[in-house]
Amino acid sequence: MDKTVSAWKSLLVVPTLAWVALLAPAHAIGTEVQNENALPQSQAAASLVKPEVVQVDAVATTVNPATAAQKPLTIANGAIAADTAAVDESSTVSVADLDQAQPEATPSEGMAQVTSVSQLADVQPTDWAFQALQSLVERYGCIAGYPDGNFKGNRALTRYEFAAGVNACLDRVNELIAAGTTGLATKEDLETLKKLQEEFAAELATLRGRVDSLEARATELEKHQFSTTTKLNALVWGNITGAFAGDDVKINATASDPFGRPELRQAGRDLAGNPLVRTVTDDPEITFSDLGWLSFVTSFSGKDTLVTQLAFGNGESPANLFASAGAFNTFGTPFLDQTAGIQGEGNNVIIRELFYQFPIGDNIQVAVGPRVNWYRYFDGNRFNFFLVGTSTFNSNGSTLLNTLDRGSGAVAQVQLGKQLKFNLGYLGENTEFLPAGSGEGNLFNSSSDPKRGLFGGTWTATAELAYSPSNSFNVRLLYNRSRIEARGGQIGGVQGEPLQNGIVDAGPGFSTTVNGAGFVVDGGLKGSFANTFNINFDWLLSKGFGVFGRYSFGNVNLEPIDKSVNVQTFQAGLAFPDLGKQGALATFSASIPFDVVKGKKYFVSGYGDGGTEIDLELTYFYPLTSNIALVPAFYAIINPNNFSDNPTIFVGNVRAQFAF
Repeated sequence: MDKTVSAWKSLLVVPTLAWVALLAPAHAIGTEVQNENALPQSQAAASLVKPEVVQVDAVATTVNPATAAQKPLTIANGAIAADTAAVDESSTVSVADLDQAQPEATPSEGMAQVTSVSQLADVQPTDWAFQALQSLVERYGCIAGYPDGNFKGNRALTRYEFAAGVNACLDRVNELIAAGTTGLATKEDLETLKKLQEEFAAELATLRGRVDSLEARATELEKHQFSTTTKLNALVWGNITGAFAGDDVKINATASDPFGRPELRQAGRDLAGNPLVRTVTDDPEITFSDLGWLSFVTSFSGKDTLVTQLAFGNGESPANLFASAGAFNTFGTPFLDQTAGIQGEGNNVIIRELFYQFPIGDNIQVAVGPRVNWYRYFDGNRFNFFLVGTSTFNSNGSTLLNTLDRGSGAVAQVQLGKQLKFNLGYLGENTEFLPAGSGEGNLFNSSSDPKRGLFGGTWTATAELAYSPSNSFNVRLLYNRSRIEARGGQIGGVQGEPLQNGIVDAGPGFSTTVNGAGFVVDGGLKGSFANTFNINFDWLLSKGFGVFGRYSFGNVNLEPIDKSVNVQTFQAGLAFPDLGKQGALATFSASIPFDVVKGKKYFVSGYGDGGTEIDLELTYFYPLTSNIALVPAFYAIINPNNFSDNPTIFVGNVRAQFAF
């Protein structure tokens, strides 16, 4: 009889908890149950690979850019929350999601097991349920306390929590019975527990069903996941683009393009030493092109990242037909309306990026590889990010940066504090859209050429200090030292920044052609060194309004004539985050992409007649879903090619963007 009484006392907490549940306010229980049913939803995540213009801010950082999982893109501190490094998108549930898709907290979740009721600081011997708690703690061991040492007996509980508590005690009793322990539970005790188990059978079945469901989902994902260490992410674009001038447009170029290809357009001089000028009389047709990046992001330790990015595309934007020699893919050309590899070869699949990034201590990240993307780490700007911000080659970043887009070498990112970050890098030319090879006949990708190597051809060394005094303001100071390989005795063009929009030679008497046609083979120059200084900032003045700007100055010392040319560029713009929809971004940019300050006589292309080109751009990123966006854009190019009497060129572009 004494044992029976003792057992009933030990189970006193069970009906006590039931009374508490019944007496608790209805709204408290109802609210808890509603939250219990609201399981966390899986989110698609984005790791954005930043190409020519922003750091995805490391692998993701970029991007990381990238990130960079496609969630609705939002403006973040100094970057778009998305990984340049790379852009990682997924619309399926990951194994990591399952770690979070758990029911609401049970009585034991986040609590610490106790062995004596005296360990519960807020339970006193005078409490009416003290003996029941003491028995359950010290005899059955199925009651726990919170990490702060309290039991919190007055807190309202849900029927789910109560069911989980009863289930814990029932499991403990069953364990004792299975172990052959006698005298700890009577038949009446078991009958009481059985009734409680039957009363809460639905709740217990729900809990077990959720666990079974999660286990099934985890098993399914493990069977079908691409790799245990590698994640495949993709970005795909379609571009419809048109450009028109309505009149003849003057360009600096020889009489005809080699093989009829505008990207091979040559600049030369007539017999009097004047830069050759010809006109483009016909407007180009409207084009519809594609571009895609497939990123394989691998981690071996959870802290390191191996990025292998493949790309394909066939874009040749219409405005390129109006560009002077050396200015292909500059003004009026949407950055994502391009090919992936060598121009004119269509949708060949190429390796765009290949590098390995790892930490050194807590504050240093190092990226090293044969094809590191310079724009992941330098000259970033939250409103110039190519996925959601300004959209042309001339507005995504400084037109004077960089001498190479991707190269062989290393970049170190050093976090100097909460507000300061220092990036330092060295890269030798190894870019996917330039032809490979070795020997005297190869003009490009010198880092893989044993006759020139990592330090003997085109290379760039960059240092940038970023200061972020708040989440709304970022300013970056950059210095770039580069060696530019001469090609045909000339320097410049899109592989010759800071002379991206121009080409220079040794002056009158060089770069002459027969009848103004053919290849230019003697511009008189050899490999030369350049210094480029850049400052850019972005400032989110309010939730829905921001400003941004950039200034760059470049100096090139021409060898072997020991003369120099100086150029500069300006950009200013306005940004309107969340305009019309959460995650949307409208930007307006005005820029002078290429202004010659000194050495105009050495320019065989790009100086025009001394006019000042002005690029105006309006872009609106509108997310339809977390994975799909439409991006209309409109550009006006005033005084194109720096000819003051050229007509204004108008460009329209609509981009469809898919991330998964």
